[in-house]
Amino acid sequence: MKKLLIVLSIFISLTTEAQEFHTGTQVLSAGIGFGSNWGFGRGGTQTPALSVSYEQGIWDIDGPGVISLGGYIGHKSYKYKYNSPYYWYNEKLSYTIIGLRSAYHFNMIDADKLDLYAGAMLSFNLAKYKYDYGYHDPSYGYRQDFNRSNTYGNHLGISFYGGARYYFSDNMAVFGELGYGVAYLNIGVAFKL
Repeated sequence: MKKLLIVLSIFISLTTEAQEFHTGTQVLSAGIGFGSNWGFGRGGTQTPALSVSYEQGIWDIDGPGVISLGGYIGHKSYKYKYNSPYYWYNEKLSYTIIGLRSAYHFNMIDADKLDLYAGAMLSFNLAKYKYDYGYHDPSYGYRQDFNRSNTYGNHLGISFYGGARYYFSDNMAVFGELGYGVAYLNIGVAFKL
């Protein structure tokens, strides 16, 4: 996390003109995330943390800034399988976040092609857990199977985030965000609509 903040600081100091976010500006972003407190501590396989967000500049604030409002959806899943001659189990955890986000865009920073922002998200966090297991004895042809599925900690949440977009064309940017969505660090591409 410290390395990303250092890179972000260098990025800001190397640029010279503002890529301002205005009232009416619309941005669609797609990202991949790294780091999460969900999963199985013993390994297994996992999907990348994928997210999509949309925001639109809604309110000009006295002083150089704009508040945006938009939506967010993110998803990540984990799987773990174990098999022995007499016992087996499969676990799967899937985690989805659906949220409403608002951010303040810092237009006072004189930085070419850079949009800095910080905000908060109110979200509904859905976690689903599935656990299949069983016993078997090949010598006697005995097999007993069980299936347990459940929601796991579905709840409303609030989280905070900060990020930056660097526009390499008028309508296309790369971005990085720190904070908690479906992952602690998200990077990806953004498009002005």
